[in-house]
Amino acid sequence: MNMKSSFHIMLKLAALLTVCLFLASCFSINYSTKGGYIPPEAKTFSVQYIENQARIVEPGLSQELTDKMKDYFQGNTTLTLVNRDADIDFEAVITTYEPDKPVAIVSGDEAAKNRFTIGVKVKMTCVVKPEIDFEGSFTRYEDYSSSDNFESLRADLTGKMLDLILDDIYKKAFVNW
Repeated sequence: MNMKSSFHIMLKLAALLTVCLFLASCFSINYSTKGGYIPPEAKTFSVQYIENQARIVEPGLSQELTDKMKDYFQGNTTLTLVNRDADIDFEAVITTYEPDKPVAIVSGDEAAKNRFTIGVKVKMTCVVKPEIDFEGSFTRYEDYSSSDNFESLRADLTGKMLDLILDDIYKKAFVNW
């Protein structure tokens, strides 16, 4: 192969690469870890104050969950938070708060592990697409050693379970999970 034909091959490869780069720049790909579907007509959402109707009422849990839900949907959707008259509205109640249910009995009535459970009942109403409305219950739990001081674990375990519950609610609302 002579130098002239090598030059023409290199020139053709350079031209091909230029065309490929140009074509690639014409397209954009968006990746999302959530992969949800929100009706394009929906622009706003609201979250009503979440009441605690559990047998045991943990002070501050209602406000914490209400705030976390607002933050979660603001961070994971393009919807705008409004106080009322939203395209998509979330209502919820805390139905379960059990911090120390024994689950691993070792002898007699002595437990090696306790289970901390939080349950939430949610109703989503979509004004612009009523066929995606739903009502559902979401429960998560974490086990911990009965020798641990629950109060020292409470905040971390609560945060972890609320994050999982919110992810479940998002999936049900927008991923049809």
